[in-house]
Amino acid sequence: MAQYWGDAPPGRVPVSDDGRRLIGTAAVRLLSIDVVLTLLVLTGGARVLNLISQTPSPTTEPATVAHVFALSHLTSFTDTGDTGTSPFGWAQLAGYALISRAFDRNTVPVTAVRETMVLAAVVCTVLLWVLARRLGLPFWAATTAVVLMAVSPLAIGLQRVAIVEHLAVAWILAALVLVATPRARARPWHDVLAALCLLAAVLTSPLALLALPAAGWLLARRREASRVAFTAVVVTLGLGIAFGPAGPALRPELPEPGPPGIATWVSLDPVLVVLSMVAIVAGMILPRTRPLAVSALLIAAVLAVPAIPVELPLALLIPLTPLLVAEVAATVAAGSPPAGHRLVPTRHPTSALVLATVLTFVSAAGWVHGFGRLGPGSTTEAALTQARKWLQDNASGALVLVDDASWTELAADGWPTGSLIPIGSCAVSCAAPDWAVLTASGQRAQTRFPAASTRLTGATKVAVFGTVTISRFGETEDPPAETEESGARSRAGAALAASSQIQCEGRTREALNAGDVDPRLIATLAALATLHPIRLVDFPSAPSEAAADQPLRRLVVSGNDEAAIADFYTGQRATFQPASVTRVPGGVLVTYPLFPPSGLLTPFSSP
Repeated sequence: MAQYWGDAPPGRVPVSDDGRRLIGTAAVRLLSIDVVLTLLVLTGGARVLNLISQTPSPTTEPATVAHVFALSHLTSFTDTGDTGTSPFGWAQLAGYALISRAFDRNTVPVTAVRETMVLAAVVCTVLLWVLARRLGLPFWAATTAVVLMAVSPLAIGLQRVAIVEHLAVAWILAALVLVATPRARARPWHDVLAALCLLAAVLTSPLALLALPAAGWLLARRREASRVAFTAVVVTLGLGIAFGPAGPALRPELPEPGPPGIATWVSLDPVLVVLSMVAIVAGMILPRTRPLAVSALLIAAVLAVPAIPVELPLALLIPLTPLLVAEVAATVAAGSPPAGHRLVPTRHPTSALVLATVLTFVSAAGWVHGFGRLGPGSTTEAALTQARKWLQDNASGALVLVDDASWTELAADGWPTGSLIPIGSCAVSCAAPDWAVLTASGQRAQTRFPAASTRLTGATKVAVFGTVTISRFGETEDPPAETEESGARSRAGAALAASSQIQCEGRTREALNAGDVDPRLIATLAALATLHPIRLVDFPSAPSEAAADQPLRRLVVSGNDEAAIADFYTGQRATFQPASVTRVPGGVLVTYPLFPPSGLLTPFSSP
């Protein structure tokens, strides 16, 4: 019979011991919900703030973004062939993009795909908390594990990039949570869902196979051979189908390694890396998390394999090692290792508090440096945006040779995908493009495709935006040597600068004398100066074109009658017809199209 405890105030029913236990349990659950919600906000907020950061960034991310965009828009894309495959992972990312309209809401395609990475990190936060509690870690240790993952610069830097391994981690944690269900509460459907989650994880990334020992070990702890065998059969059957008859459509493959390396990632949070190494070794001794330590050790060993990109195993380790660190801390605070895998109460609460505080401060010492390395810096996406706008202004709708990143940028802006030729599709031959837009990685990749490499040999570099280069494929006729054209522009420009009818000084005079001015501007200025005196205000330059050694094709010119100047240029025809003539403060802005024809300054070809 329940016993009443204490005297109740007049008019109130006394609370029984069972009631007090129920209230205490409810209070603990409410506290857990509050803590988990706080950790979710912390995890999601930290990753959203660093969503656009580009340092470091794996070379496989552009291909992942391109495949996701292609799937979500029901089109096709062929990557460069060294970025791995994950049809099931791409389908998950494309499904989220379709439901959330991520590509419509984000002007930068890579940011749209990274939204899913933030969502995956938030889901991993919940699963990691539940797994820690089901494994018997005390409340404070579970919180410490999630905090380490939530605010570590290494975790933030890695979990923001678009790689399918983050989805695989979520599936793995979901499976471990299901198999760690207490024996009294376990049901057959737990085993079915756990098997499906493990199968989904392996189909997303082959490295998820290394998590199977942990799941199998936790299942074996139930000491129910029939359920263990059932789960093993479901997983084996699913893998047999996925890698057998359904292999062409579902089989994932790992990408080839590329920058950044292990040192770049470790420098973000060296303290967590050291703690993780110690925790993996110590976790092999502690029975409660020994299954996780075995899988973590296998995954860590993959880091030594040079044929596998380091960010892939690191993505799988990020949630596991903080859990092992928290288990070691809980064991130290308890004063003795746990008996089996049962919950051991903290015998020294003060020690636990001190230990958690020390862990936080020691880790924070490395975080200050790590957060500084996550700054945005100069991004390839920003350069691609500038290159795309330039190409829209000068070659809209043309046939363009592209790499993984530039394909997505142009396709997302509405460029017809039929007019985009991915380098990966040029294994033997490809259509003859008019232009090429390649990032640094694309320029390296094109050497593996003979057709693309041969075509780019005759291309002329037209504009450079950071690491993005825009080239135009050569004309059928051989143009004069560049030194001959430059010399003619220099001599004609010097004669123009010496004319008494033309006022120029400073930068404009230097540009004329250096031969940096478009020959069409030089020829029309000479004709205009015979009508009335003029003043050359400025040659507005495009840094991207200047980096590609293209002549200045814009001019702000003024005079006594600016209307007459505007009419003069508006009346030009054929070769000398400007692309635009605009009245601006200070004069008339004249802009000529790209690529002046050769031979316009033939009289000045020789000194």
